[in-house]
Amino acid sequence: MTKLHLHLVSDSTGDTLEQVAKASLVQFPGIEPIKHYWPMIRTARHMERLIEEMKDNPGIVMFTLVDHEIEEVLVGACKKNKWPYISVLHGIIRELGRHLGEPPTERPGLQHQMDKAYFERIDAIQYTLAHDDGQIADGLAEADIILLGVSRTSKTPTCIYLANRGYKSANIPIVPGHPLPLELEQSKGKFIVGLVNSVDRLVQIRRSRLLMLKEDKTTDYIDEVRVKEEVKEARRLFNRMGWPIVDVTRRSIEETSVAIVNLKKKYDEGKVE
Repeated sequence: MTKLHLHLVSDSTGDTLEQVAKASLVQFPGIEPIKHYWPMIRTARHMERLIEEMKDNPGIVMFTLVDHEIEEVLVGACKKNKWPYISVLHGIIRELGRHLGEPPTERPGLQHQMDKAYFERIDAIQYTLAHDDGQIADGLAEADIILLGVSRTSKTPTCIYLANRGYKSANIPIVPGHPLPLELEQSKGKFIVGLVNSVDRLVQIRRSRLLMLKEDKTTDYIDEVRVKEEVKEARRLFNRMGWPIVDVTRRSIEETSVAIVNLKKKYDEGKVE
C-alpha cells in the first residue's frame, strides 16, 4: 500500500475539507493517507509559519481558504516546493458567483455561525439523546421522526445522524413479550418508520455484541429461529400500522437516513399515508 502525506489546510474548522478528502480517498484503496491538519488559519503570517512545518512531510495540499492573501501565500509555497495542490471550494464559489451575479462574502466559517438553524439543531440533538431506546416515552408528540425496530437495527446511530440534520428523532425498541408504549398509540399523525435487518446480519451483529460484553452466547437473543420470528413480527406490526419500512441490511447509517428523510418529505407532501 502506498503511503501519502496529505495536508488539509483551512481558515475554519476544516470539517468540510475532511469530508471531501474522506469521500475522495475512498476511491483509491491502494493509498494509505497520512493526514496533517492545519485548521483555523486566519492570517497570511500564520500561513507562512505553518509552511515551514509542512516542509517536514511534503505531499499533496488540499485547502478551503476564502481569504485571497492567505491563499496566495499557500499557493506560492506549493509552486516553489513543487507540491501538488487542490483548492476544494474555489471553483464552486466562483461558478456560484457567476451564475448568481453577485460576489461571495469571503468570510470563513459562515456555515458554523450560531444562527436559528444552529440552535434548532442543538435542540434536536438534546431531544434525541433524551428519547433514545424508549428511555422517555413522554414527549413523542414533539418528535419529527420516530423509529421502531428490533435490537441491533441501527436505531440509535440513525437517530443521532438525523438529529445532526435538525430532526428531533426518537426511537423505540421492539422487544418480544413487551408492549409498545401507550404514548406511541396516541401519536397519530406522527411520522413513524420501521427499521428491519436480515436475520443473518442480525445474528452476526448480536453475537459480536455479546462477545464484546462477555455475556452468555446461548441466549435466545442470537437464536436464529427466534430472531427470524422477531423480524417477522416486526414486519407484521409495521404493515398492520401502515408504517413505511426501511431495510438497513445493506445500507450505511447515512444511506438509511437519506431514505428516511426522503420518505418524510413525501409524507409531509401527503404522498405517504
